[in-house]
Order: sequence, then C-alpha cells, then structure tokens
Amino acid sequence: MSSYVIRKATVKDLDAVETIYNKIHEAEEEKKQTTGWIRGVYPARQTAEEALQRDDLYVLEAEGKILGAAIINQIQPDVYAKGAWTYAAQDNKVCVLHTLVISPDTSGQGYGRAFVKFYEAYAKEIGCRELRMDTNEKNTAARGLYRKLGYREVGIWPTVFNGIPNVNLVLLEKYLSEA
Repeated sequence: MSSYVIRKATVKDLDAVETIYNKIHEAEEEKKQTTGWIRGVYPARQTAEEALQRDDLYVLEAEGKILGAAIINQIQPDVYAKGAWTYAAQDNKVCVLHTLVISPDTSGQGYGRAFVKFYEAYAKEIGCRELRMDTNEKNTAARGLYRKLGYREVGIWPTVFNGIPNVNLVLLEKYLSEA
C-alpha cells in the first residue's frame, strides 16, 4: 500500500468517485465481486453529489489518484431502529459509515481497512463511541473485513435499501472504549 491521505471530498473528486462506483458495478455484473448494488440505482453519481452537499463525503487519495470513498455522518437509516444494538446510544453519539468503496483495481491492498481506521478516529474526535454501519448480506468480503476489525453483526433485516428491493441488510456495530 503506497502512502495515502483521507480527506473531505471536493467537487473535483466527483468524477473519480463515480468511476469507482462504475468499476464496482462492472465487477458485480461480471460476477467478480458481490455487493448487491445495482448500476443506475445505488450507488450513483447522485449519491456522491448529495454527500458532497452535506459535507460528509471523504476520499482516499494515493499518488494523486482517488482510490476510495465513503460517507461518514450521524445519519442512521430507518432500518437501524430495528437493530438489536448492544449499546444504547443517543443519536448524537452514534457515527455511521456509509457506502465505503475501494477501487477494484486496488482491492486487497489494505485501503478498506485504512478507511475504517480513519472512520474510527474521526468518530472518536467528534465524541462518538458507538459506531454503526451496514452491508448487504451477499457482500461476504465486506462482512469478513468488518468482523476482522472488531465489528459485530447485530441483525439482518429484509428491506428496500437505497432503492434496491429485497435486500437483507446486515447491521454492524463497534463500541470504542475510552482508552
């Protein structure tokens, strides 16, 4: 893994983020990976544009190239209300990682792990100890990574998620200790 920086995205990054989304959709369509996402539905350029407008889109840049992106905020999707969360936290003490994407060209190089570590540090910085995220039940690669990083699955809920029907959404959490 070459040196990298994770930073807030700018308008100039939107094309690169959209390219990553498209590469992931292509890999899905070619059965090279399984996310459960659908091209033209989610994620799409509009996903990144809306996050940029909210100022919660982050990118991972290495050697001048955008290799990953994620949305980090305190917005919990409605289905989270069904979660059997271990830690009852007030909404303003919960940080959520959404739509973590790493370019398939660089998968397996540790960028996904680096992004999750950034998310954890950011959450701590803003005073959030309860970390939450979700993934499609079909996305075994993401589930495996999150498990290795200490995230616990708290339930799987059937839902329509970001416009995608019949998703079994895996809810995950991790609690950051004070130390």
